Amino acid sequence: MRPLIVDLGRDYRGGQHQALLLLQGLRERGHAPELIVVRDSLLASRAKEIGAPVHVADPKRRRLTAALQIRTLVRDRQIDIVHANEPHALSSAWLARAHHAVPIVVSRRIALPISKGLFSFARYRAASRVVAVSHFVEQSVIQCGLAPDRVSLIYDGVQIPPEVSQAQRENARNRLGIAPEIPCIGNIAAFVPEKGHALLLEAFAKLRSQFPECVLLLRGDGPQLAMLQSLAQKLQVIGSVKFLPESFDLETMLAAMDIFAFPSHEEPLGSALLAAMAHALPVVSFVRGGIPEVVEEGKNGVLVNDLDPSAFSSALARLVIRPEEAIRLGKAARETIFARFSVDRMVEETLRLYEHLVAACTI
Repeated sequence: MRPLIVDLGRDYRGGQHQALLLLQGLRERGHAPELIVVRDSLLASRAKEIGAPVHVADPKRRRLTAALQIRTLVRDRQIDIVHANEPHALSSAWLARAHHAVPIVVSRRIALPISKGLFSFARYRAASRVVAVSHFVEQSVIQCGLAPDRVSLIYDGVQIPPEVSQAQRENARNRLGIAPEIPCIGNIAAFVPEKGHALLLEAFAKLRSQFPECVLLLRGDGPQLAMLQSLAQKLQVIGSVKFLPESFDLETMLAAMDIFAFPSHEEPLGSALLAAMAHALPVVSFVRGGIPEVVEEGKNGVLVNDLDPSAFSSALARLVIRPEEAIRLGKAARETIFARFSVDRMVEETLRLYEHLVAACTI
């Protein structure tokens, strides 16, 4: 199988990491995927590190450059299928008229409905299949007017690490300056409004009135960073909140945590949520978007109904007060990832879809 994966995102977030995992998984299975990506992007460098063929697009004219590259690869019959990993990539595939020669798959991992604009909707109608990362996204796509048989559900996958040892936990806490007995809560997400950091800070301030020794770790970057730092100062918790850059080692951060807080308001699924669960962390999140497809109240996490800082704080306090419940939920969370959200499952399901669409195209 010779898929061409296209991702023109400038940042490296959950979607880009899924593209890298898919690229690597296909290569491990003996297939020959190639990648079109923005020049000098983190995805480009990481794909080159694993030895994958990488074509780079000019950042200033990414859609046009990528469209010309797609057209050339399709014309020369070097690929079997185009996989657009985000909307800009789909635009390039559509401009290249690739759908007249090979199947196009497009991943959909955002909560917003597809625009009904003529250009936007035409791109999705040209795709052989839209891959939704959750039932929540699947229903959103269907409600926009695409036929159900043109939409497939394939959950994102995460790598499942070995269980965190006591030594790893101690080393992680030493690096972060957190004493072994201190309750540590964490979140990993871009600092944008929909990720709910402001609400989390308010909830954390309330939690500290009960447990003044608690620490909050926030890893990410984005336009709200300065505002959130100011809010932490205003709430008088700045000394207990550690703002960590995106470059900070993810494994170290997760090893240091006791609880993963996920206050996103409209989350299609959540790669960071899956990663935290794979590390056997109990999660606290809202009943929003695709989250209830992953987290079950009282079984593998804690779900909060109302977008309210007090309710979220109470849910966090529940796990601080009951460490044995937190451990039980964390173990169940890890089992959930093993069963339904592994990288291997994501790669295998995507590969089967490729094979089906390519076979149908050649009949």
